[in-house]
Order: sequence, then structure tokens, then C-alpha cells
Amino acid sequence: MTRADIIVVILAVALLPFLYMTYWGSSQQGDALRVMVNGKETMTVSLREDQHFTVQGPLGDSVIDIHQGKARFVNSPCRGKQCVHTGWLGQGGEFAACLPNRVSIAVIAEEQRYDSIVF
Repeated sequence: MTRADIIVVILAVALLPFLYMTYWGSSQQGDALRVMVNGKETMTVSLREDQHFTVQGPLGDSVIDIHQGKARFVNSPCRGKQCVHTGWLGQGGEFAACLPNRVSIAVIAEEQRYDSIVF
């Protein structure tokens, strides 16, 4: 390696923490949870209050839990339970869906960390 190559590698390694903090490290806690059924928004609930509620979908009830500013699917009538295995969502832009039951939840924040396409 030449001296120029070594300088480029050192600069790239030094730049990585800055890039991480700027583009991936800044995360904003969500303010609300958008609940959609069949592609239509049915409700928006605050993440500031602990709640436990059910949402009626075509296959049955999906149970959603909100605790300490995070939300998750607790139970759903689908087979694979991928929505339940997604776990807790708390950052702006995070999204989970029960596709067979056509129920989805998305965390809303002033500044979204992810959009639904990238996530």
C-alpha cells in the first residue's frame, strides 16, 4: 500500500463514527401509534399512556399492547405470528403488520428514523 492509500483508509475509519451518528445513530422516540385495517387508518393512539386494546380485522381480533412508550402485537389470529415476533416498536417510522388479518401499526414521531419502505 502506498502512503496515499494509508491516508485514505485512516480518513475513512475516522469518518465512520461521524456518519453513524449523523445518519443511523439519531433516533427519536415515537409520540403516537397509527393503527390501520385494510389500508385505512382506524385510530391513532398516544404512546405516552400504557394501553391494551384489540383491533378487529377480517380474520379476528389482533391484540396490541402499549407500555413505556413502545407498542407491539401481543396476539393475532394469523398462522405464522410474524407480527408478534416483530417485538416492541418505539422509534419513529418502525412498522409491524399482520398481513393475513390486514392489521398494521406504525410508530409516528416528529422526525422519522425509518420510512416504511426502507424499514
